[in-house]
Amino acid sequence: MSKELTFVVVKKPVTFNSLQHSVYVIYTESTQYLPQQGELNSFLWTIHREPPAYLFGTIHVPYTRVWDFIPENSKAAFQASSSVYFELDLTDPYTISGLASCQMLPHGENLQDVLPRELYRRLKRHLEYVKLMLPHWMTPDQRGKGLYADYLFNAIAGNWERKRPVWVMLMVNSLTETDIRSRGVPVLDLYLAQEAERMKKRTGAVERVEEQCHPLNGLNFSQVRGAWASLPIPAGGKGNGPAPG
Repeated sequence: MSKELTFVVVKKPVTFNSLQHSVYVIYTESTQYLPQQGELNSFLWTIHREPPAYLFGTIHVPYTRVWDFIPENSKAAFQASSSVYFELDLTDPYTISGLASCQMLPHGENLQDVLPRELYRRLKRHLEYVKLMLPHWMTPDQRGKGLYADYLFNAIAGNWERKRPVWVMLMVNSLTETDIRSRGVPVLDLYLAQEAERMKKRTGAVERVEEQCHPLNGLNFSQVRGAWASLPIPAGGKGNGPAPG
């Protein structure tokens, strides 16, 4: 009987009771300097058992930004593993649907019911500005793949007035020119999930949607007020940058 190697992809502390290990994953940031393979931190942990299991730390960024920074030992462990487990199964439509549902305000509330009036107005003006700028931020490659600005805006910000403040805050953080130009490129963990499926590996998830949503949904506006203050939402009536020429 062949021995099966397991590769687990996570982004935060996870306890595996069956393996009697509690492992903490370190976050990384990309850099302009591309080090040699021998200088790279693999962010790969080996759980010594027979056969071994691996724990790999990722971040939610387009995989093309960080792929060259992932050393060969991490890629080899992924290739050799017959089972790959992720934080969530982002290839499962029910997971995506559950994540979308959990972001909504309860009882038919709207964002203007829970945000201070002036902040809501600033947010609305900023989103109008982003929608205006989207065609100018998109790349020729995105247009060549059939992505349209209106579709992209609705995919990211659709139904924003019904979402909880913490999720709108995260949404606004992703509505920058740099992030827009990366749309269409899967984030690292989704890319690994797609590769695992392509290679016919067994896949699964270590968390449920509610385990992702409940901690964030438990925050009230006063707890995220500081983060809202740091968002790129202009205080005046103008957009956040020059108008398109």
